[in-house]
Amino acid sequence: QVQLVESGGGLVRAGGSLRLSCAASGRTFSSYYMGWFRQAPGKERKFVAAIRWSSGNTYYGDSVKGRFTISRDNAKNTVYLQMNSLKPDDTAVYYCAATPRSSLQLRDRSAYDYWGQGTQVTVSS
Repeated sequence: QVQLVESGGGLVRAGGSLRLSCAASGRTFSSYYMGWFRQAPGKERKFVAAIRWSSGNTYYGDSVKGRFTISRDNAKNTVYLQMNSLKPDDTAVYYCAATPRSSLQLRDRSAYDYWGQGTQVTVSS
């Protein structure tokens, strides 16, 4: 059974940092892209970042470039999202997801086969 389990969310002041983790289990993800999405109240779920598990190639949404960093630890089967210079607009539930499809589809949430349960990130002003 595939499981993606997020952790690391919380409450932080604007300008602060958080690191989210996504522990993956239940299958081999070496050929997959691992992505992070976020969903604010009343809004659609949006792409944040993704990483190719095998190569480590990374991709970012425009609103987080230069502030967020996605990485993975192969030994721990875990993907991370380091979030710096956080803004109130970053407040959302953050979801980890996995897709075997191409890099052309990374920003499309319908391309992802597996999802975690989400972790809340709240940034106060």
